[in-house]
Amino acid sequence: MTDFDFSETQLQALLQNGFVVTPPITDPNRMYQEFYQAYESLRYENTPVFVSTDAVFHVYHLIFDKMLRDLERNSFISTLKKLTSAMVIESVNQYDSLKGTDLETVAGKNVAYFAVAARLLNQSVEIPPELADLVDAEVALINAGSGIASSPIWNDPALPQDEALLEDYTQYIPRGHYTRDEELQSYFKAMMWYGRMTFRLKEPVETQRALLVVQAIRNATTASGKPALSLWQKVYDPTVFIVGKADDLSIYEYGKLSDEIYGNTPDLKDFADQEKLTRFQEAAKKLPPPQINSMWVYIWQDRDEMTQGFRFMGQRFTLDAYVFGELMWRKVGTLENPRDLPKSLDFLAAQGSEEAYRLLAEMGETSYENYDKQLEKVRKEIAGFGQDSWTQNLYWSWLYSLQPIFAPKGEEYPPFMRTQAWLHKDMQTALSSWTELKHDTILYAKQVMAEMGGGDAGEPPKGYVEPNPEAYAHLLALTEMTRSGLESRGLLDDTTRGNLDNLIEELNFLLQVAQTELKGQPLTDEEYWRIQYFGGWLESMTIAAADPAESYEGRGYLEDQKSALVADVATGIGRVLEEGVGYPTLIYMVTPLKPYQIAVGAVYTYYEFTVPPDGRLTDEQWQSMLESGNAPAAPDWTSSFIVP
Repeated sequence: MTDFDFSETQLQALLQNGFVVTPPITDPNRMYQEFYQAYESLRYENTPVFVSTDAVFHVYHLIFDKMLRDLERNSFISTLKKLTSAMVIESVNQYDSLKGTDLETVAGKNVAYFAVAARLLNQSVEIPPELADLVDAEVALINAGSGIASSPIWNDPALPQDEALLEDYTQYIPRGHYTRDEELQSYFKAMMWYGRMTFRLKEPVETQRALLVVQAIRNATTASGKPALSLWQKVYDPTVFIVGKADDLSIYEYGKLSDEIYGNTPDLKDFADQEKLTRFQEAAKKLPPPQINSMWVYIWQDRDEMTQGFRFMGQRFTLDAYVFGELMWRKVGTLENPRDLPKSLDFLAAQGSEEAYRLLAEMGETSYENYDKQLEKVRKEIAGFGQDSWTQNLYWSWLYSLQPIFAPKGEEYPPFMRTQAWLHKDMQTALSSWTELKHDTILYAKQVMAEMGGGDAGEPPKGYVEPNPEAYAHLLALTEMTRSGLESRGLLDDTTRGNLDNLIEELNFLLQVAQTELKGQPLTDEEYWRIQYFGGWLESMTIAAADPAESYEGRGYLEDQKSALVADVATGIGRVLEEGVGYPTLIYMVTPLKPYQIAVGAVYTYYEFTVPPDGRLTDEQWQSMLESGNAPAAPDWTSSFIVP
């Protein structure tokens, strides 16, 4: 152990727990900006390598985010533009046909609604000049992204002030991978517009607008004759497989009810019929309201009544956002002492983690009124989920793959993995990978080859794979599901296919090695050499998941490929909860087999903090904070394994 420059406290932690994690490096010239850099430096130094679960799960994030960017750039963006153009034209046709009727203003607002999306996508569309000011006002609020305001298009002077639709325009600040270029930024804003703005069922005018939208998408076609509905499905259906179904009522539910009440080919003027409109509203009220609230609702208002309605391309129901919503005000806390923001540990506690609950109790989070009652409710719900629920889409499957990580380890695991310090390390691993998931899907989820080399001659360093066979098996199943699901939908390109195949092959190897280690058996020299060259594999996967640059002659452009990222996951009263992954830091562990030695690897660093709503962070801003030494402190509970 004298080969390493440990402080006295680090040495003590190493002797006590069998491992220690060093604090994140604050010198930007010495930081490991990606996992492979840490592992490659270890290989060059001939240090025995510890393959962490963190590094393996990080690779899935790289592949997933690259897959999503490619789908957006190669398919979704162009499809959304064609869909939007077709909807503008059809909405103008409806407006022209309804001039002089009670629905003229209603139809005009729909023209403005789709024209806003067109403007956000940098499309040139023709609309009646009298609607231009309405579009300009809405686009100005979106581009400013400065706070909560009444939507000009939704604003109805006849409505009481407390019933006006208020939109949180800070949600339109591009973040995640959407800051990479102007096209992705435009797509982010347009999809956020389509995903957030609700045609509320309780409001007759908004319901009439929704009915007109349903008919418009049924009738609209592109210049080439492509039905608009098929374009909508081309964006919506793949994202159902990736993230999940919309949490709000959509074209399908409204279309079915419209057919029952107005007929399959209604006269648009019929939507002004108050008796039929009331029948439609009463029938639609029986449909499920959204399970996650992403709208401004006053405390005295009925949440379901205020939020139920139609969204054109609604954001998706996700389990973590649902759990957060169940553990926040108004369901937890009081008016005098509201719990306006969750903690990431809530989600682990909801999945049965007693240690997460203990830490939350220490923080005082469980003392809020109704917390325990609500936690028990969501625990029972989650415990009742079967395999079909956990594998319904990639988002849920990713969450499922994290469960074995933060589960307490039994007697079959090495002693260092049965310590409280390791359990906290595992919780950090799970929350960091979850943060990567939130980052990659921030638009869709509703908010609450380098050298590899071969084995050298002689004796290989005796490295070690973190023996997490169940976690590797879950991730393997998720990776195979990703591959087969994309392939069956015609969405699997050669890049993604190659990335997924490489990860599947590596996971099979790690799974085999982990099982051998848990049996207390030594590995072969070939296996030890492969562990030692893990950094080379990581580098190749990082390059493959980067966006290409012509100047790099086909190599991936790595300059913007940094592991540090951030995602806002819940909006409270005047503040937003941010989850951040910092740059990797080193972990030192004593291998359990004789002769005992220290193996070194890299693990996530994890942060949770709040910012004002208009301060929602981009990855670039977060990386700058880290590199300038202005990052917030890590959660207190991480001090059990991160030792200065």
